[in-house]
Amino acid sequence: MIAVNELPFAPETLTDDLANRAVNTIRFLAADAVQKAKSGHPGMPMGMADVAFVLWTQFLRHNPADPTWFNRDRFVLSAGHGSMLLYALLHLTGYDLSLDEIKNFRQWGSKTPGHPEYGHAPGVETTTGPLGQGAGMSVGMALAEALLAARYNRPGYTIVDHYTYALVSDGDLMEGVASEAASLAGHWRLGKLIWLYDDNRISIDGSTDLAFTEDRAARFRAYGWDTIAVDGHDRVAVARALAAARRQTERPTLILCRTHIGYGAPTRQDTAQAHGEPLGEAELAAAKANLGWPQEPWFYIPDDVLAFYRQALSRGAAAQAEWEARLAAYRRAYPDEAAQLDRVLAGELPPDLEAALPTFGPEVKQATRVTSGVVLNALAPRVPELIGGSADLTPSNKTDLKGVKDVQAGQFDGRYLRFGVREHGMGAILNGMALHGGLIPYGGTFLVFSDYMRPSIRLAAMMGVRVIYVFTHDSIGLGEDGPTHQPIEQLPGLRAMPNLHVIRPADGNETAQAWLVALERRHGPTALVLTRQNVPTVTTPAQARGLRRGGYVLADPPAAAPAVVLIGTGSEVAIALEAQHLLAAEGIPARVVSLPCWELFEAQPEAYRREVLPPDLPAVAIEAASPFGWERYADRVIGIERFGASAPYQVIYEKFGLTAAAVVAAAKALL
Repeated sequence: MIAVNELPFAPETLTDDLANRAVNTIRFLAADAVQKAKSGHPGMPMGMADVAFVLWTQFLRHNPADPTWFNRDRFVLSAGHGSMLLYALLHLTGYDLSLDEIKNFRQWGSKTPGHPEYGHAPGVETTTGPLGQGAGMSVGMALAEALLAARYNRPGYTIVDHYTYALVSDGDLMEGVASEAASLAGHWRLGKLIWLYDDNRISIDGSTDLAFTEDRAARFRAYGWDTIAVDGHDRVAVARALAAARRQTERPTLILCRTHIGYGAPTRQDTAQAHGEPLGEAELAAAKANLGWPQEPWFYIPDDVLAFYRQALSRGAAAQAEWEARLAAYRRAYPDEAAQLDRVLAGELPPDLEAALPTFGPEVKQATRVTSGVVLNALAPRVPELIGGSADLTPSNKTDLKGVKDVQAGQFDGRYLRFGVREHGMGAILNGMALHGGLIPYGGTFLVFSDYMRPSIRLAAMMGVRVIYVFTHDSIGLGEDGPTHQPIEQLPGLRAMPNLHVIRPADGNETAQAWLVALERRHGPTALVLTRQNVPTVTTPAQARGLRRGGYVLADPPAAAPAVVLIGTGSEVAIALEAQHLLAAEGIPARVVSLPCWELFEAQPEAYRREVLPPDLPAVAIEAASPFGWERYADRVIGIERFGASAPYQVIYEKFGLTAAAVVAAAKALL
């Protein structure tokens, strides 16, 4: 047996009989819910019930009565298809998730969708389902814990001190995002990160021998992880492994839990059918008989089992009360640090940030990636929770913070993250950092490589978390690197994503406002889309405040009502202004509208939108990207409907017709 002093929580009333019935309660709540819904994944919850039972009743520090208690351990179900495992645990341990919600699994309006969704049920730490994403986000959570512990803990006052556990599957370990994140976790030596690997060796197609035969333990040891292999149905062995993993402070730990998918089902155990199909009523009845479980009623929870699980409420309340007492002492000893911690955990920004923004005069001609770096370094000292980095493109993205240390193993008081060439992993890690709380993460790469991290961006938008993406080299304007690096379809693709704000500023003043908007946006991610090539300063700081409304009138004709509207974003705003002058020389008055963020513009009152873009005026838009989507604003669009080319950017703009002369011709054709 494991020594009691190795368990954070030592259940005094636990017998083998009670433990067996408690585990089977998880199994059959899951199997019954999947069967009732006639869809779902019963196999993983049935196979990992023993492991989950040990973790949740003997190790996991949490308070079901306060799911957002900051110093709780984080539990991530990366194998989100096994969502009923999590829902069963949440209900049993006393979260506000009723048995009726379990019975409503996968139904309209329920808190128990097919895959766990952040914000739908208390205790769900993150949205999972796309395999590997939860694993990657757990690395971000563990990293956030280490960063905040280094920043706020003091000798004798440990207020940030918790573990991050993730349940991962074969599919998670096959996905590249998990590999990228695991590599970084090993590099950073995140000792409070523990993955429980459901090593059941079955995937949807069948045995993992079909496509997944490497030595997983050896791979993770090469990443710098500790590895422990156990029988996932031997609860004592699982407890010993968890205790050993918690003692390992210098490396993350992968616990390989050899399990049987669909445990107890007479003909479905260890089959692919158990993974993604209901057992069927006959097989479900046979499984209950096999494990000595009553056939009726469905969704059966023995009274003593429920009472045992609900001890989590008193344990959690005691753990939180003890932490709050420590926090109160910390407040007295370190009032300034405590006040800052309160602020960042509330997601609030310091006051008067706009006063810290740099301004750019008409003499400045710089790439917006460069002015972004200037703005970032002006804001960072005022916003210490702003922490991020780049996917090995720091000199190009201009994302580095001057005068701060890198984050490295044993150096978590740093503020700059070197993600290496790992956009996919970076995106997931940023999400985990944001979900953890206390930090505003940002990450940089080229816009074209946003494709590598699109699943993570999508989840950030779905969950509504504050992540800032710094996407530079935003068009054919990057020039000689050619079509592989020149984004064409990325802008409309990102704009199509709900709850993602895409901002393409025209110059340094708009870039400054874009950073402020991104920081102020608490319930969703923001993509800053920035040029490689130099652009002129076309706005005053006062004009650039119009970016906060998504779009605004930048220049109206001086002596006449406009006859046509010219719309631009980013580097093409300057082209629209040049076209305005050419049209004026021909006696055609034109309005120039800067429209850097469609999403912000669409959120404005209709009267404002009609004032900026009068429906009775013809409009021409110009943007160095696919014209897809511009039909909502413009009658003619000058864009790019092919891949780019390798040449100096001035030549490419000319050859592709992205010129003031082309805007003039389009405007005259409309008139």
